[in-house]
Amino acid sequence: MKTCADNGTLDELLAGFSARDLETLLAAWEMQAREDQLPPPQASGGGPWTVWLVMGGRGAGKTRTGAEWVRGVALGLPGFSHRPVGRIALVGETAADVRDVMIEGVSGLLAIHSRDERPLWEPSRRRLAWPNGATAQTFSAEDPESLRGPQFECAWLDELAKWRHAEETFDMLQFGLRLGQHPRQVVTTTPRPAPLLKRLLADPKAAVSRAATQANAQNLAADFLQRIVTRYAGTRLGRQELDGEMVEERADALWTRDMLEACRRPAAPPMRRIVVAIDPPASSHQRADACGIVAAGIDADGHVHILEDASLGAARPAKWARVAVALYAKHEADELVAEVNQGGEMVAAVINEADAKVPVRQVRATRGKYLRAAPVAQLYEQGRVHHIGAFPALEDEMCAFGPTGLDNGRSPDRLDALVWAVTALALGPHAGEPKVRRV
Repeated sequence: MKTCADNGTLDELLAGFSARDLETLLAAWEMQAREDQLPPPQASGGGPWTVWLVMGGRGAGKTRTGAEWVRGVALGLPGFSHRPVGRIALVGETAADVRDVMIEGVSGLLAIHSRDERPLWEPSRRRLAWPNGATAQTFSAEDPESLRGPQFECAWLDELAKWRHAEETFDMLQFGLRLGQHPRQVVTTTPRPAPLLKRLLADPKAAVSRAATQANAQNLAADFLQRIVTRYAGTRLGRQELDGEMVEERADALWTRDMLEACRRPAAPPMRRIVVAIDPPASSHQRADACGIVAAGIDADGHVHILEDASLGAARPAKWARVAVALYAKHEADELVAEVNQGGEMVAAVINEADAKVPVRQVRATRGKYLRAAPVAQLYEQGRVHHIGAFPALEDEMCAFGPTGLDNGRSPDRLDALVWAVTALALGPHAGEPKVRRV
């Protein structure tokens, strides 16, 4: 149908269908599904996949995706399986989850089948039986040993990142996936940095689909989206539960996700002093470091508030200077604080060219990044620094920064700018100075 739509013959095609045919066609999963909800053509490393990871936010349609895949392989539908698959395993966090979500849920297996193809659910036997002879047996991740013995061709694993005995349950299932020419399994889960999930993501024989809650907006209450997104957008919980991201932190990082969530505030009190800190890149090459630009203020009680992260990717000096000056004006800041180790007099010069009236305090790093950042992290631990809203990219750097730098080896430019801002407000020689209003 997409081909007909592309070449302008869709109306002609639809004219040949009866009303009942059109109703059946529109009800077909292939017509409703998003691309991320259909089986991928191959694994990330090429060739057929053995594990399909369907990672998404709450309400993104993960359960429907898993249920439709099981339906497709059980019935031998094109795009799912070249023949009906006889034996399938359904594994959930608990027995109640398997029953209430995977089987009897609004997007579960019983709901998505038409009456003539719907399987018979036998709760006492923990089994679904299709009219064509295919069967699916249910298991709980609370009892890994129950998977010892049975054998299967396919499996659907739901919310694997929440499983209490994830490793043991997954291992037992792998021994049982031994029927057919190419045993496969689909994992539908909200991502969490669980070791098993991280290993599966790195497996070249795995395929990965991702979707945020917003992708399924047409099937969700508008009030839910507005209320939940407004409250949680950009936070660790929101990125995990709404955006379907795997939010990680390293064990030796100066900051933790819990620390940052605890310091979050919806609005800032009156500030007695505000600065915009800049960590300029050494060059403007497209592969150069980013330019960290962070606005922060200090209140009457000596608490620092991170107001905005306006950092840029690799940019020419004139561009980051304009952005920094605009941020200075927006927040009515007292001064720009700029690191000059890389640019020397050039940094002050380009800011002066953008606006000659903006005062610039030049700072020079004499210690390593970790040593400069440690006193700032201590202020966070003391509850003296707050984030006004959420800054996902900045917070990712903070939770990935340890004694050896960032995990990815790049320069922590956003973090550097934050460190300079907090140091200028609460740790430097000018800490505690009142805000000066300039005419």
